[in-house]
Amino acid sequence: MSTPTLNPAPADKAEPAAPHRVSSGLLDPKLILASVPDAVKKLDPRVMVKNPVMFVVEVGSVVTTVAAIADPSVFAWAITVWLWLTTIFANLAEAVAEGRGKAQADTLRKTKSDTMARRLTDWPATGAEEEVPGTALRLGDHVVVEAGQVIPGDGDVVEGVASVDESAITGESAPVIRESGGDRSAVTGGTKVLSDRIVVKIASEPGKSFIDRMIALVEGAARQKTPNEIALNILLASLTIVFLVAVVTLQPMATYAGAPQSMIVLVALIVALIPTTIGALLSAIGIAGMDRLVQRNVLAMSGRAVEAAGDVNTLLLDKTGTITLGNRQAAEFLPAPGVSTEDLASAAQLSSLADETPEGRSIVVLAKTEYGLRARAQGELTHATWVPFTAQTRMSGVDLDEEMEGAERSDSDKGGGGRRVGVHQVRKGAAGAVSNWVTGNGGSVGDEVSTLVDGISAAGGTPLVVAAKTGSAPARVLGVIHLKDVVKEGMRERFDELRRMGIKTIMITGDNPLTAKAIAEEAGVDDFLAEATPEDKMALIKKEQEGGKLVAMTGDGTNDAPALAQADVGVAMNTGTMAAKEAGNMVDLDSNPTKLIEIVEIGKQLLITRGALTTFSIANDVAKYFAIIPAMFAGVYPGLSHLNIMGLHSPQSAITSAIIFNALVIIGLIPLALRGVRYRPSDASSLLRRNIGVYGFGGLVVPFVGIKLIDLIVQFIPGLS
Repeated sequence: MSTPTLNPAPADKAEPAAPHRVSSGLLDPKLILASVPDAVKKLDPRVMVKNPVMFVVEVGSVVTTVAAIADPSVFAWAITVWLWLTTIFANLAEAVAEGRGKAQADTLRKTKSDTMARRLTDWPATGAEEEVPGTALRLGDHVVVEAGQVIPGDGDVVEGVASVDESAITGESAPVIRESGGDRSAVTGGTKVLSDRIVVKIASEPGKSFIDRMIALVEGAARQKTPNEIALNILLASLTIVFLVAVVTLQPMATYAGAPQSMIVLVALIVALIPTTIGALLSAIGIAGMDRLVQRNVLAMSGRAVEAAGDVNTLLLDKTGTITLGNRQAAEFLPAPGVSTEDLASAAQLSSLADETPEGRSIVVLAKTEYGLRARAQGELTHATWVPFTAQTRMSGVDLDEEMEGAERSDSDKGGGGRRVGVHQVRKGAAGAVSNWVTGNGGSVGDEVSTLVDGISAAGGTPLVVAAKTGSAPARVLGVIHLKDVVKEGMRERFDELRRMGIKTIMITGDNPLTAKAIAEEAGVDDFLAEATPEDKMALIKKEQEGGKLVAMTGDGTNDAPALAQADVGVAMNTGTMAAKEAGNMVDLDSNPTKLIEIVEIGKQLLITRGALTTFSIANDVAKYFAIIPAMFAGVYPGLSHLNIMGLHSPQSAITSAIIFNALVIIGLIPLALRGVRYRPSDASSLLRRNIGVYGFGGLVVPFVGIKLIDLIVQFIPGLS
């Protein structure tokens, strides 16, 4: 199979739009209080050991507790209490992130109840049914669901059509249509049928339904560490080991120098040296990233998918419904020589009354809005024979009796909508079909009309020809209607943002190259793939991946499943087939293809947040060194007193202030970890400069200020001064 050839879209010089930002709501104080018990429960060593940095802090807390009991003092107990608070604050960050998910899980759980199912025992042979609990359904069972009943499990509609309320799942109040066959056959357990009757084939085992997976996901039970998170954990663990060894070997040297340190001071030094800030917040950052997706009604099957979204280099976007509104609309009437635009508009409107397609309705609307022609109903013209649009004829129209020349015509065509030109037959449709009708009725298509048709096609539009026949006279062409895809408002600006992020956008369409090129130019995408087949999509994804790029795409049909499975980020629409949802690693509950752009931004925000807080964590350790090291050895080596640049009051107040700040900075950064660092589309070098400038420099300055302020308070506490 040959690799599809991409067609680069022309460069665009549009003005940059205002940045689109991903944000999140502020923390709920009630949620923080409710998460405190969970934070305490996480002190279980079997849980803490999964986070090496904080496990060391917990062990240090135990050691200082024993030391404080053996040799009590204000200093010993102050350090002990704040070490325990440091551990609890670290757990609180994760508990709050999980708590937000649990609150959402509780809401989802309300949609899942012991629904009774009407299982068909011998479908389709007979209509016999039995009532069983929804939990008793098995893969492949068939159930019948009627108006007012809840769909008992995930599946596909195999018979009937119905209006379904999916608000419990998607949060959208507007009902949707689900029908057998096609790409809108999938239904979700817990949703409610509003009208009609459908037969659903169950496509999930008990406990493995869509809602079950959502509940497990948002509660964090199934969240796995991503590769970058694992790598960062290894780095943090390695740094912890290095500093642990350094402090252990420091005691013999301190003893030799005549300044042996207490166990309390050594533990405080270890906690100050190791990267506790990012170690405490790392898990919360990952959970919060998935939580932000859930808030936008996107279900990610794993944290790996969220992280991959942040590293995406290439976006594959379907044209219809994603970049364009989905239905072509009438844009203008182009009359043939000798025909007025008003006469063409009237004939186009009249011939479109029997066309129930979105394109046909748009012609009626254009005639009304642009030329003031009243939208007539078919029943108004009693002597008319309507010719409905069909896929076979590719035409619609009307045959009018000669009696319409009399008073009845003037009665039915009042109000500006009934202007007629003595026509008895009017046809509107595809250029080829109408041309054949014209020549079959003794007429001919002039060169001027052919030029109009070719010009519209070259511009990426769809030409519809309008023709008429009066009595025994030859048929003649009245003009051409220009149908065009309407690009969604703001798409060009969104693509400009992605381009600034270094992401390449590729439009996928089944249209011919001319049409695809015109839409690509108008929307501002980088490339397009025309006349795309499932094999072409797969080949394109593999080609991008072979170049070391990560690819994201959306899809909703069974034919999209192979490409969704191949893509690094495959976002399936909830309205799509079960095959598509199983193949992708994300499901958009709102079935909004443009949300893929938001998903990429959320993934990038996750990575930026992790990088920013890691930079801050490493930078703020510097101030702690200047606080604790002089406090430990200034008495033996007076020259070290010059390192006390903060002018801290005493060794005890310096160490205590550093440990207190170490704990408070964690609790202070929890909102940022959960909300995420504000994301602005820009290139990697700009992000790096911002990261170092804001969080690197800030990580140096804030601790110096914070530790000094705490020292000013601590020095007045007896036993710490």
